[in-house]
Amino acid sequence: MSELEAIRAEKDEFFGSHPHSPLTREQKKLFTGLKYFPENAALRLEVQVEEFPVKEALDMQTSTGGVQHYEKFGRFSFDVEGQTVQLTIYQSPHGYFMPFADSLAGIETYPAGRYLEPEPLPGGRFFVDFNLAYNPYCAYNDMWSCPITPIENRLKVPILAGEKLFHE
Repeated sequence: MSELEAIRAEKDEFFGSHPHSPLTREQKKLFTGLKYFPENAALRLEVQVEEFPVKEALDMQTSTGGVQHYEKFGRFSFDVEGQTVQLTIYQSPHGYFMPFADSLAGIETYPAGRYLEPEPLPGGRFFVDFNLAYNPYCAYNDMWSCPITPIENRLKVPILAGEKLFHE
């Protein structure tokens, strides 16, 4: 079993049986596991992040009408499907956060986007592994409040890695 397969199995176990799972009791009864794209080594990246000289505050709207506070940390570029695209990394007191939506949003991936927590590396670089992209808890039921992906992180290309749309 690969490291990614082990992470996914552990997540399925948590979702299916843990009291803090985002699934309702009824959903857990029918739960057979989350759906994922196959592991994609091309979307496991070490990227150079251009840090913004001035940290602009951003209040991200949430799925329940509230806001969560972040700062725009920096932006990076990468190639996918023959196109160069950019994503912004945000920062809060809890760490780095990168919500994004791809061209498959609403078809194969959650319409409001998926999340990642990029890992800082020395020299202004970050490790970004799209295989670890996950759905926010509000993708499973409406009792959760989740930040909605800002327009600047909505891509017109598919990200064929990570968690797929949740189907009951």
